[in-house]
Amino acid sequence: MSRIGKNPVNLPEGIKVKIEKDCTKVKGPNGELEVAIHSGISVSHTDNKLIVERSSDERKQRSIHGTIRQLLANAVTGVSEGFSKELELIGVGYQASNQGNRLQLQIGFSHDILFEPPEGISITANRTEIKVSGIDKQVVGEVAAKIRSFRKPEPYKGKGIRYKGEYVRSKQGKTVGVGDQQV
Repeated sequence: MSRIGKNPVNLPEGIKVKIEKDCTKVKGPNGELEVAIHSGISVSHTDNKLIVERSSDERKQRSIHGTIRQLLANAVTGVSEGFSKELELIGVGYQASNQGNRLQLQIGFSHDILFEPPEGISITANRTEIKVSGIDKQVVGEVAAKIRSFRKPEPYKGKGIRYKGEYVRSKQGKTVGVGDQQV
């Protein structure tokens, strides 16, 4: 049996779960999320816990068992606490600011980049730090990756947008040796 799939999902106070045939709706203080349930997987709600079980030991059922359980756990965490990712801007003159609900980035191009976040995602910027937060873990990760893709960290000086705490391996660059000097 799946090691992840057999663990029950604990439900904190104030979380309501509605189990339907092909989806499970999780509602909490931060909002509501819906998780699609694959056929052959059943979800039951007992004693403030969600238990995910599969109908057979077929390869397809085994492969999706732990995934559905983790998606439900992420939905419960999202509607109760939420998710966030932090990014930092490294580089002279690189800065970020909020314009209403949009993010304005000045990252070395001839123009500013205005980024409109999807519904349910909030972005806060403090000059060199950006925080992306929301209730859906997948969407938060996608938005953070999209912002990072505007100016990925380059390996020579390390300039760009990176995740907080991300290590960027730096390269040495070109060196001119004694015999390689051009006149």
